[in-house]
Amino acid sequence: MSKFGVDESDRDFNSAYVIHVAFAGDERQRTAAARLEEAVGLANAIDLVVRKAEVATISNPRPATLIGAGRVEALRAALDAEPRRPGLVIIDAALTPVQHRNLEKELDAKVLDRTALILEIFGERARTAEGRLQVDLAHLTYQKSRLVRSWTHLERQRGGRGFLGGPGERQIESDRRAIENQIDKLRERLDQVRRTRTLQREKRKKAPHPVVALVGYTNAGKSTLFNRLSNSDVVARDQLFATLDPTMRAVDLPSGQRVILSDTVGFISDLPTQLVAAFRATLEEVNEADLILHVRDAAHEDSDAQRNDVISVLSQLGVDASDNRPVIEVLNKLDLLDEDDRFALLASSRIVRADAPMTIEEPARIAISAVSGEGIGVLCDLIDAVLTVDRETYAVMIGSGEGAPIAWLHSHGDVKSETEQDGRVLMTVRLSEKTAGQFRKFFPLLPLETDRSPSSRQIA
Repeated sequence: MSKFGVDESDRDFNSAYVIHVAFAGDERQRTAAARLEEAVGLANAIDLVVRKAEVATISNPRPATLIGAGRVEALRAALDAEPRRPGLVIIDAALTPVQHRNLEKELDAKVLDRTALILEIFGERARTAEGRLQVDLAHLTYQKSRLVRSWTHLERQRGGRGFLGGPGERQIESDRRAIENQIDKLRERLDQVRRTRTLQREKRKKAPHPVVALVGYTNAGKSTLFNRLSNSDVVARDQLFATLDPTMRAVDLPSGQRVILSDTVGFISDLPTQLVAAFRATLEEVNEADLILHVRDAAHEDSDAQRNDVISVLSQLGVDASDNRPVIEVLNKLDLLDEDDRFALLASSRIVRADAPMTIEEPARIAISAVSGEGIGVLCDLIDAVLTVDRETYAVMIGSGEGAPIAWLHSHGDVKSETEQDGRVLMTVRLSEKTAGQFRKFFPLLPLETDRSPSSRQIA
């Protein structure tokens, strides 16, 4: 029985109230209604039934409960009036430990703030060993600051054996030390993961295949595009944070160029700092990419605000205006736009694509639908052109019985022609400077000459 006389068996912990806290004077792009909708989407992502969703606008945040006493009282009354009392109240804002504790006490319900809600989603969705490690670290870092909620009695444990010995340490101090020890162990294991990833990246650098990283706001359609490009079946749902664990696939572009496509976790506004830090090992794939595809939901009313949120998180990872890697902004969900908006988006993306600097702030833009496949061919051609712009066309004569160098050129380059005469094969192939150097190292007896014919200067 709770302090307000509510039997625990009468609570429904699968249902929740969602309250978005809007601060007066907040001049951010996204509206309070849109932010509330996103908070409801986050609750739905862990299969919660949202019984009530509302915006609470405050001008003077209360140190004790953040929202005003009148609204707290009204919320408690609304909870009590439900036939079966919802067991959760989600406050879409960052709560201090004291505010968290006081709200749970006043509302007689479990309270999750925005950080806790996102952590719950990540904890439920992480599948790989690395993903679970990262989630555990983020959870413990968050819990460490919340110990004041869990231990209000602060009794002292007795030291020594039996009844002898002086007063020991407070329970909260003991728990804090235990959490710190667990955090240290998790960090050591994640450091090992980072070292392993570094070794894997070093191996990939020795291969000629460039890495293309998909980034974007959660639910922008990254996984659907990943599946479309790679013929994979990565989980892709109309749901926030459907993808948490990184996935990589080899993809052959129409020209024959092979790339490594990397699907990453989606970003979100006000991403908890614990998650930015904990998932750095995963997001480091973005830092090592040769090309970044920023996937946007072009049909979303807050598409521009989402874009700014993604750029903000990327800047924390070192991908900013000074970065010289090319960026393509993929304006997805073309199929959800009406005819006029669709035509306008296609026209504007063609204009921008013509002479874009291809930085994170001024990327090349292309409009597509990952669901219908519209624009995918043009996107692949653009990826191809960007990744092979520094390639030269070479000619090499190989004995028809020498299968190894022929196979090597097919797997590492873009073979333009292959003709056989008098027991020899003449191949023209486009290679980067690095790949040409590798060929000369592996097959030093085969002369690799630059092809100066007019057709060799045309980009495929």
